Amino acid sequence: MTSPSSPGGPPVVPSIPLNAEPARQNGDASVGALVKEVTTHVSTLVRAEVELAKQEITGEVKKGVQGSIFFVIAGVVALFSLWYFFFAVAEAFNLIWPSQRWAGFAVTFALMLIIAGIAGFLGYLKVRKIKAPERTIETAKESVEALRRGRSDAAPSTVAQRR
Repeated sequence: MTSPSSPGGPPVVPSIPLNAEPARQNGDASVGALVKEVTTHVSTLVRAEVELAKQEITGEVKKGVQGSIFFVIAGVVALFSLWYFFFAVAEAFNLIWPSQRWAGFAVTFALMLIIAGIAGFLGYLKVRKIKAPERTIETAKESVEALRRGRSDAAPSTVAQRR
């Protein structure tokens, strides 16, 4: 479908040619023929626009996926780097208490638990505010009820036969 792209440029999108216009005299086409011709041209134009949109979106999605891979790598490296950060914090506390090395690590551990607890509590508060989609549920119930009414109105004899 696509031609190879030029180096450094966007991919070349093929065009969908319109039908060749036959030479005609003024006023020799019927309304039906004109409607058919317009319909054909509109259909071809829409297909060409959809193909162009598909090509552009595909290219942008590929760029987004490639960019997100770098974000994932950065996140993983940052996550593993936290171990070194917390170890450095513990060693900094050990400068305060050089004879009790365990105290620096204990204080660092306690700080990490406090931060995790605060983050967890804030997350809980945000999640607690999530509400059910009440309008969607209401309209779904109305739709089911309308279908039940429509089915019972359409075939009252089948309902009576079941009983």
